[in-house]
Amino acid sequence: MCGTCGCGSEENGVTIQNPKDIKAHEHHHHDGHTHSHEHSHEGHTHSHDHSHTHDHDHSHTHDHHHKTVIDLEQDILQHNALMAARNKGYFEAKNIFALNLVSSPGSGKTSILEKTLSDLKDEKSFYVIEGDQQTLNDANRIDALNIPVIQINTGKGCHLESDMVYDAVKKLDIKENSILMIENVGNLVCPSMFDLGESKRVVIVSTTEGEDKPIKYPDMFHTSHICIINKIDLLPHLNINIDKLKEYALRVNPNLKFFEVSATTGEGMDAWYKWLKRKHELI
Repeated sequence: MCGTCGCGSEENGVTIQNPKDIKAHEHHHHDGHTHSHEHSHEGHTHSHDHSHTHDHDHSHTHDHHHKTVIDLEQDILQHNALMAARNKGYFEAKNIFALNLVSSPGSGKTSILEKTLSDLKDEKSFYVIEGDQQTLNDANRIDALNIPVIQINTGKGCHLESDMVYDAVKKLDIKENSILMIENVGNLVCPSMFDLGESKRVVIVSTTEGEDKPIKYPDMFHTSHICIINKIDLLPHLNINIDKLKEYALRVNPNLKFFEVSATTGEGMDAWYKWLKRKHELI
Protein backbone atom coordinates (compact mmCIF):
# COMPACT_ATOMS: atom_id res chain seq x y z
CA MET A 1 0.00 0.00 0.00
CA CYS A 2 1.23 3.46 -0.86
CA GLY A 3 1.87 5.40 2.32
CA THR A 4 1.27 8.69 0.53
CA CYS A 5 -2.16 8.18 -0.99
CA GLY A 6 -3.40 4.92 0.57
CA CYS A 7 -3.50 2.88 -2.61
CA GLY A 8 -1.26 0.28 -4.17
CA SER A 9 -1.28 -1.56 -7.46
CA GLU A 10 -0.73 -5.09 -6.17
CA GLU A 11 -3.86 -5.41 -4.08
CA ASN A 12 -6.38 -3.28 -5.94
CA GLY A 13 -7.23 -5.40 -8.96
CA VAL A 14 -5.34 -3.60 -11.71
CA THR A 15 -6.32 -4.79 -15.21
CA ILE A 16 -4.75 -3.92 -18.56
CA GLN A 17 -7.10 -4.55 -21.48
CA ASN A 18 -7.52 -3.94 -25.18
CA PRO A 19 -11.12 -2.85 -25.87
CA LYS A 20 -11.12 -4.91 -29.08
CA ASP A 21 -10.41 -8.06 -27.04
CA ILE A 22 -13.34 -7.30 -24.74
CA LYS A 23 -15.70 -6.78 -27.67
CA ALA A 24 -14.56 -10.08 -29.19
CA HIS A 25 -15.36 -11.81 -25.90
CA GLU A 26 -18.98 -10.65 -25.87
CA HIS A 27 -21.58 -13.41 -26.06
CA HIS A 28 -24.62 -12.91 -28.27
CA HIS A 29 -27.70 -15.03 -27.56
CA HIS A 30 -30.51 -15.90 -29.97
CA ASP A 31 -33.05 -14.21 -27.70
CA GLY A 32 -31.37 -10.86 -28.33
CA HIS A 33 -29.57 -10.59 -25.01
CA THR A 34 -25.90 -9.63 -24.97
CA HIS A 35 -23.51 -9.75 -22.07
CA SER A 36 -19.76 -9.56 -21.68
CA HIS A 37 -17.28 -10.89 -19.17
CA GLU A 38 -14.71 -8.23 -18.31
CA HIS A 39 -12.03 -10.36 -16.70
CA SER A 40 -8.58 -10.78 -18.19
CA HIS A 41 -7.24 -14.31 -18.56
CA GLU A 42 -3.92 -13.22 -20.00
CA GLY A 43 -3.07 -11.09 -16.98
CA HIS A 44 -4.47 -13.72 -14.57
CA THR A 45 -6.81 -11.09 -13.16
CA HIS A 46 -10.30 -12.07 -11.99
CA SER A 47 -12.95 -9.90 -10.47
CA HIS A 48 -14.37 -12.53 -8.13
CA ASP A 49 -14.67 -11.15 -4.61
CA HIS A 50 -13.41 -13.56 -1.97
CA SER A 51 -13.18 -10.96 0.77
CA HIS A 52 -13.81 -11.86 4.38
CA THR A 53 -13.33 -10.06 7.64
CA HIS A 54 -11.72 -11.11 10.89
CA ASP A 55 -12.80 -9.18 13.98
CA HIS A 56 -9.69 -9.76 16.04
CA ASP A 57 -9.17 -6.89 18.45
CA HIS A 58 -5.47 -6.11 18.67
CA SER A 59 -5.33 -2.92 20.67
CA HIS A 60 -1.56 -2.69 21.06
CA THR A 61 0.34 0.25 19.53
CA HIS A 62 3.48 0.18 17.44
CA ASP A 63 5.67 3.22 18.00
CA HIS A 64 7.50 2.54 14.77
CA HIS A 65 4.33 2.78 12.64
CA HIS A 66 5.07 6.20 11.13
CA LYS A 67 8.65 5.27 10.26
CA THR A 68 7.41 2.08 8.59
CA VAL A 69 4.95 4.08 6.46
CA ILE A 70 7.64 6.56 5.42
CA ASP A 71 10.07 3.77 4.54
CA LEU A 72 7.40 2.00 2.51
CA GLU A 73 6.54 5.19 0.65
CA GLN A 74 10.21 5.75 -0.19
CA ASP A 75 10.54 2.17 -1.43
CA ILE A 76 7.48 2.53 -3.68
CA LEU A 77 8.63 5.83 -5.18
CA GLN A 78 12.16 4.50 -5.68
CA HIS A 79 10.86 1.41 -7.46
CA ASN A 80 8.59 3.55 -9.62
CA ALA A 81 11.52 5.83 -10.52
CA LEU A 82 13.61 2.85 -11.63
CA MET A 83 10.80 1.53 -13.82
CA ALA A 84 10.20 5.04 -15.20
CA ALA A 85 13.85 5.20 -16.25
CA ARG A 86 13.35 1.91 -18.09
CA ASN A 87 10.31 3.37 -19.91
CA LYS A 88 12.18 6.55 -20.76
CA GLY A 89 15.07 4.58 -22.23
CA TYR A 90 12.68 2.55 -24.35
CA PHE A 91 10.88 5.67 -25.60
CA GLU A 92 14.13 7.41 -26.47
CA ALA A 93 15.52 4.33 -28.26
CA LYS A 94 12.44 4.16 -30.50
CA ASN A 95 11.98 7.95 -30.89
CA ILE A 96 8.60 7.83 -29.18
CA PHE A 97 7.29 11.17 -27.91
CA ALA A 98 5.32 10.27 -24.78
CA LEU A 99 2.93 12.71 -23.11
CA ASN A 100 1.45 12.20 -19.64
CA LEU A 101 -1.93 13.98 -19.57
CA VAL A 102 -3.05 14.84 -16.03
CA SER A 103 -6.02 16.75 -14.63
CA SER A 104 -8.88 16.62 -12.19
CA PRO A 105 -12.03 14.75 -13.31
CA GLY A 106 -14.24 16.70 -15.70
CA SER A 107 -11.58 19.04 -17.11
CA GLY A 108 -12.17 17.74 -20.64
CA LYS A 109 -8.95 15.73 -20.84
CA THR A 110 -10.48 12.96 -22.97
CA SER A 111 -12.25 15.49 -25.20
CA ILE A 112 -8.96 17.28 -25.91
CA LEU A 113 -7.34 13.93 -26.66
CA GLU A 114 -10.17 12.91 -28.99
CA LYS A 115 -10.04 16.22 -30.84
CA THR A 116 -6.25 16.04 -31.18
CA LEU A 117 -6.30 12.48 -32.50
CA SER A 118 -9.16 13.16 -34.91
CA ASP A 119 -7.42 16.20 -36.41
CA LEU A 120 -3.86 14.82 -36.57
CA LYS A 121 -4.15 11.06 -37.05
CA ASP A 122 -3.55 11.37 -40.80
CA GLU A 123 -0.30 13.28 -40.14
CA LYS A 124 1.14 11.43 -37.15
CA SER A 125 1.18 7.90 -35.80
CA PHE A 126 -0.58 7.85 -32.40
CA TYR A 127 -0.94 5.27 -29.63
CA VAL A 128 -2.96 5.76 -26.45
CA ILE A 129 -2.95 4.41 -22.90
CA GLU A 130 -6.13 5.22 -20.96
CA GLY A 131 -6.09 5.22 -17.15
CA ASP A 132 -9.26 5.02 -15.06
CA GLN A 133 -10.33 3.24 -11.91
CA GLN A 134 -13.09 1.36 -13.73
CA THR A 135 -14.79 0.92 -17.17
CA LEU A 136 -13.49 0.95 -20.73
CA ASN A 137 -15.54 4.03 -21.64
CA ASP A 138 -12.63 6.28 -22.59
CA ALA A 139 -10.74 3.50 -24.39
CA ASN A 140 -13.85 2.79 -26.44
CA ARG A 141 -14.00 6.45 -27.46
CA ILE A 142 -10.40 6.28 -28.70
CA ASP A 143 -10.93 2.89 -30.34
CA ALA A 144 -13.79 4.40 -32.36
CA LEU A 145 -11.17 6.66 -34.01
CA ASN A 146 -9.20 3.56 -35.09
CA ILE A 147 -6.27 4.53 -32.85
CA PRO A 148 -4.44 1.67 -31.03
CA VAL A 149 -5.41 1.93 -27.36
CA ILE A 150 -4.97 0.01 -24.13
CA GLN A 151 -7.12 0.59 -21.04
CA ILE A 152 -5.57 0.37 -17.57
CA ASN A 153 -8.14 0.07 -14.79
CA THR A 154 -6.47 0.78 -11.47
CA GLY A 155 -9.25 -0.52 -9.21
CA LYS A 156 -8.90 1.46 -5.98
CA GLY A 157 -5.68 3.08 -7.20
CA CYS A 158 -5.74 6.81 -7.88
CA HIS A 159 -2.84 7.07 -10.34
CA LEU A 160 -0.90 5.22 -13.02
CA GLU A 161 2.52 3.82 -12.18
CA SER A 162 5.48 3.22 -14.46
CA ASP A 163 5.25 -0.59 -14.40
CA MET A 164 1.60 -0.42 -15.48
CA VAL A 165 2.61 1.75 -18.42
CA TYR A 166 5.41 -0.68 -19.31
CA ASP A 167 2.97 -3.60 -19.42
CA ALA A 168 0.53 -1.59 -21.53
CA VAL A 169 3.27 -0.49 -23.93
CA LYS A 170 4.22 -4.13 -24.53
CA LYS A 171 0.62 -4.85 -25.55
CA LEU A 172 0.51 -1.83 -27.88
CA ASP A 173 3.68 -2.79 -29.78
CA ILE A 174 4.39 0.86 -30.62
CA LYS A 175 6.19 1.66 -33.86
CA GLU A 176 9.21 3.94 -33.97
CA ASN A 177 8.78 7.70 -34.44
CA SER A 178 5.29 7.68 -32.90
CA ILE A 179 3.42 9.75 -30.33
CA LEU A 180 2.19 8.01 -27.18
CA MET A 181 -0.61 9.74 -25.28
CA ILE A 182 -1.01 8.53 -21.69
CA GLU A 183 -4.24 9.75 -20.12
CA ASN A 184 -3.73 9.43 -16.38
CA VAL A 185 -6.42 8.86 -13.77
CA GLY A 186 -8.35 12.06 -13.02
CA ASN A 187 -6.56 13.34 -9.91
CA LEU A 188 -4.40 16.40 -9.26
CA VAL A 189 -2.57 14.94 -6.26
CA CYS A 190 -0.92 11.51 -6.44
CA PRO A 191 -0.08 11.36 -10.18
CA SER A 192 2.30 14.26 -9.59
CA MET A 193 4.61 11.96 -7.60
CA PHE A 194 4.74 9.09 -10.09
CA ASP A 195 7.01 9.59 -13.09
CA LEU A 196 5.96 7.35 -15.98
CA GLY A 197 9.06 7.95 -18.10
CA GLU A 198 7.17 10.47 -20.23
CA SER A 199 8.83 13.04 -22.45
CA LYS A 200 6.55 15.82 -21.22
CA ARG A 201 3.80 16.19 -18.62
CA VAL A 202 0.71 18.16 -19.62
CA VAL A 203 -1.66 19.41 -16.92
CA ILE A 204 -5.15 20.32 -18.09
CA VAL A 205 -7.39 22.67 -16.16
CA SER A 206 -10.78 23.98 -17.24
CA THR A 207 -12.31 27.40 -16.82
CA THR A 208 -15.15 25.85 -14.82
CA GLU A 209 -12.75 24.81 -12.05
CA GLY A 210 -11.80 28.28 -10.90
CA GLU A 211 -8.53 30.17 -11.03
CA ASP A 212 -6.88 28.90 -7.85
CA LYS A 213 -6.23 25.26 -8.87
CA PRO A 214 -2.46 25.84 -9.26
CA ILE A 215 -2.00 27.05 -5.68
CA LYS A 216 -4.38 24.41 -4.28
CA TYR A 217 -2.50 21.60 -6.04
CA PRO A 218 0.99 23.05 -6.53
CA ASP A 219 2.90 19.77 -6.94
CA MET A 220 1.08 18.87 -10.13
CA PHE A 221 1.73 22.24 -11.73
CA HIS A 222 5.32 22.26 -10.48
CA THR A 223 6.07 18.92 -12.18
CA SER A 224 4.31 19.77 -15.47
CA HIS A 225 5.79 21.32 -18.61
CA ILE A 226 2.58 22.41 -20.33
CA CYS A 227 -0.69 23.82 -18.96
CA ILE A 228 -3.74 23.59 -21.21
CA ILE A 229 -6.64 25.79 -20.14
CA ASN A 230 -9.76 24.18 -21.59
CA LYS A 231 -13.37 25.31 -22.09
CA ILE A 232 -12.53 28.90 -22.96
CA ASP A 233 -15.77 29.01 -24.95
CA LEU A 234 -17.55 29.20 -21.59
CA LEU A 235 -15.71 32.34 -20.41
CA PRO A 236 -18.61 34.72 -21.14
CA HIS A 237 -20.72 32.72 -18.68
CA LEU A 238 -18.17 32.35 -15.88
CA ASN A 239 -16.64 34.53 -13.22
CA ILE A 240 -12.98 33.60 -13.70
CA ASN A 241 -9.85 35.60 -14.42
CA ILE A 242 -7.60 33.64 -16.80
CA ASP A 243 -4.67 36.00 -16.19
CA LYS A 244 -4.96 35.32 -12.46
CA LEU A 245 -4.97 31.56 -13.09
CA LYS A 246 -1.76 31.92 -15.11
CA GLU A 247 -0.21 34.14 -12.45
CA TYR A 248 -0.89 31.51 -9.79
CA ALA A 249 0.52 28.76 -12.02
CA LEU A 250 3.69 30.74 -12.76
CA ARG A 251 4.24 31.29 -9.04
CA VAL A 252 4.46 27.52 -8.72
CA ASN A 253 6.33 26.90 -11.98
CA PRO A 254 7.82 29.90 -13.85
CA ASN A 255 8.62 27.68 -16.86
CA LEU A 256 5.07 26.58 -17.67
CA LYS A 257 3.86 27.10 -21.22
CA PHE A 258 0.13 27.79 -21.67
CA PHE A 259 -2.41 26.93 -24.33
CA GLU A 260 -5.96 28.32 -24.10
CA VAL A 261 -8.30 26.02 -25.99
CA SER A 262 -11.83 24.78 -26.45
CA ALA A 263 -12.09 21.10 -27.32
CA THR A 264 -15.73 21.77 -28.24
CA THR A 265 -15.28 24.61 -30.74
CA GLY A 266 -11.65 23.94 -31.70
CA GLU A 267 -10.55 27.44 -30.69
CA GLY A 268 -6.85 27.56 -29.80
CA MET A 269 -6.20 23.95 -30.79
CA ASP A 270 -3.98 24.90 -33.76
CA ALA A 271 -1.36 26.40 -31.44
CA TRP A 272 -1.39 23.19 -29.37
CA TYR A 273 -1.03 21.10 -32.54
CA LYS A 274 1.88 23.21 -33.75
CA TRP A 275 3.74 22.69 -30.47
CA LEU A 276 3.00 18.95 -30.45
CA LYS A 277 4.20 18.40 -34.03
CA ARG A 278 7.33 20.51 -33.53
CA LYS A 279 8.32 18.67 -30.35
CA HIS A 280 7.72 15.30 -31.99
CA GLU A 281 9.91 16.22 -34.94
CA LEU A 282 12.75 17.27 -32.60
CA ILE A 283 13.07 13.94 -30.77
